[in-house]
Amino acid sequence: MLADLEALVTCESYSADHAAVARSARVVADQGGRLLGARPETLVVDGVTHVRWTFGTPRVLLLGHHDTVWPIGSLATHPWSVERGVARGPGVFDMKAGLVLLFHALAALPSLDGVCVLVTGDEEVGSDTSRPLIEEPARRCAATLVLEPSAPGGALKTGRKGLSHYDLTVHGRAAHAGLEPEKGVNAATELAHQILALSRIADTVTAQTGPGTTVTPTLASAGTTTNTVPARADLSVDVRVPTAAAQQAVDRAIRALHPHHPDARLTLAGGPNRPPLDPEASRRLFARAEETALRLGLDPLRQAAVGGGSDGNFTAGAGCPTLDGLGAVGDGAHADHEHVLTAALPDRARLLAHLVGALL
Repeated sequence: MLADLEALVTCESYSADHAAVARSARVVADQGGRLLGARPETLVVDGVTHVRWTFGTPRVLLLGHHDTVWPIGSLATHPWSVERGVARGPGVFDMKAGLVLLFHALAALPSLDGVCVLVTGDEEVGSDTSRPLIEEPARRCAATLVLEPSAPGGALKTGRKGLSHYDLTVHGRAAHAGLEPEKGVNAATELAHQILALSRIADTVTAQTGPGTTVTPTLASAGTTTNTVPARADLSVDVRVPTAAAQQAVDRAIRALHPHHPDARLTLAGGPNRPPLDPEASRRLFARAEETALRLGLDPLRQAAVGGGSDGNFTAGAGCPTLDGLGAVGDGAHADHEHVLTAALPDRARLLAHLVGALL
């Protein structure tokens, strides 16, 4: 398993580099082909490479991704290593170890009839090209198991917030900042008013629908030169919501924003991306996983709801019971301390193999 993990981690697969993602897809296809005994389909959508195996009529969907947030060259600063039971490297936890678990677990089954395996190449950037590939089998399957990394301590993920993303542009009017600033419409000042308005939306939605909604301004820019009144300002907004009602309420509130300055103008792009993963969509599958772990003599399973989204949000939104976080135990997704605890890999693979077998 460690050799296979090294092969995946040392093939860098930054989401924005489609050539690197294509190279990674070949490594994934070779590794899965060796362990599953069949070559996959390679699906290229708008330049992004995804890999899929289908055995018979799918009843269980196993889902993962091979792209990472780590730019090409990150191996130089975060090299692959295994020391004292800890594996490190870009993407090792999120989620290349999950792919290794997936392949080794399925290799232990006597038959894969009824299994669909989908490994996508754009999860970290919103799954724009892979979403139809995810939702189509999910609508026909009885269960989806997501090999994203576990929550802290190895907990499975039985709830995820929904995600929305917006790009807000403020259109003002340029003027010389020293000679005639009064003739300008300062887009940066207008943007400050919009940020304050956005900060109030989460409180309003929370009062309407309950706690858990966050509306976070992230990337912001304005202006062209230091002596010019900014004619344009841009803002990205990250939204996380616990329920579909909250997602709709935030969307309505953001679309209702209006300029503070009468001569400023706003344009808005984006909207809801991933629906929430409701814990009810995971309840029965988690109970089945608990029974499986007990029967195998493994440590009792725990569950957690998390703020981050995954492709499991899509499968649950498509009506398919979904259990997430079945991947590696470790910590540090997207961070310098990203790592996997190697001792947990065999037991996680055993759990997955027996869970898939029971579901089939």
